[in-house]
Amino acid sequence: MENNNIDDSYITHTEFKKTLSFVVILVLVFAIALGGVFGFILSSLVGTSSGANQSVSGPIQNLPVVNEQSAVINVVKKSNPAVVSIVISQYVPNTSSNSSLNNYLCSFFGTCSNPSSGNNGTGYSKQEVGAGSGFIISSDGYILTNKHVVANPQDSYTVIMNNGKTYNAKIVGVDPTNDIAVVKINATNLPTLTLGNSSNLQLGESVVAIGNALGQYQNTVDTGVVSGLDRNVQAQDPVTHAIEQLTGVIQTDAEINPGNSGGPLLNLKGQVIGINTAVASSAHGIGFAIPINQAKADVNSVISQGKLVKPELGVSYVNVTAGIQRQYHLKYDYGALIMGSSNQSAVIPNTPASRAGLKKGDVILEVNGTKVDSANPLSYLIGEQKVNSTITLQVYTKSGSLKNISVLLNKTFK
Repeated sequence: MENNNIDDSYITHTEFKKTLSFVVILVLVFAIALGGVFGFILSSLVGTSSGANQSVSGPIQNLPVVNEQSAVINVVKKSNPAVVSIVISQYVPNTSSNSSLNNYLCSFFGTCSNPSSGNNGTGYSKQEVGAGSGFIISSDGYILTNKHVVANPQDSYTVIMNNGKTYNAKIVGVDPTNDIAVVKINATNLPTLTLGNSSNLQLGESVVAIGNALGQYQNTVDTGVVSGLDRNVQAQDPVTHAIEQLTGVIQTDAEINPGNSGGPLLNLKGQVIGINTAVASSAHGIGFAIPINQAKADVNSVISQGKLVKPELGVSYVNVTAGIQRQYHLKYDYGALIMGSSNQSAVIPNTPASRAGLKKGDVILEVNGTKVDSANPLSYLIGEQKVNSTITLQVYTKSGSLKNISVLLNKTFK
């Protein structure tokens, strides 16, 4: 007969083993959890007290910031020796002078003849009246800057190097169609900056601006990003008050103060991608720079020929964007819309453009088959041409027809 009775001691022993196993597992889980909490607290304390010894697992989120900071430092170290200050001096009337006629003529015409420096008998003395920036583009002393920095040929200009050395500077080229100029100092074996490609710029790209801020703080460094591309702005010279239309410029939030004009805007490779030129007076933290591609033809001309020689088309224009297209109800969203300003004609008389029959309201779409857009602005495409060469423009006329127009670029600027 089968015995269904089970020993009570066996049941008790089995239950005890199950209970013990459960307790052991529970203790282990609790210990692991407690160890994790303790480890977190300990690592936090160690990280707070000794940042240098802090270890981080997983993605290192701060690494890009560290790399960018290092890149900026390297750019500044590499570029600073080639960035210069340009001091502007004029002969101005001495207040103690009795030469009322000379004072009247000087104030009336806005410029003074250059008598011997410090000769009070003439009623004039040489004084610093302004400052700007520039950067060296050739080891034998060619320096790129803004046209408005060296606007008056009767003024004298002194270049101050980053190491404190000073040189007298001579204007060798002024671009009549852009805010670009080249000056020359007598020196050799100078440090230079490398010109980059401004057509490759991206919104949000980090940039570094270096210049003589406020005319007092030499080689001031400012950082920011490219906050806009292909902007059209009006820049006013603070001395002459002349207004110039700048097209296709770079917008940046890097601080560009008075005195920074003519200094370089650099990418994180240390390449010049723009020439700092203007600041928006009605807004804080918005500056503008001329894309370096617009200056390359000027640079090549000056270095190869010792003077600025370039063809002229003779139009004022704005770059066509989607916004300009909507505003003026244009057929195309690219090209150069010929239009004037309050102080400049749309088509300048006695120029290749006027002789070729270009009119206000025409849109230049192509130059020799190359599309006119933000990557290839009209000024850049014209600047690449040779003097006395004939080019073909594709033009969408104000009357609504598409034409190919031949233009002889037969005027030279020096």
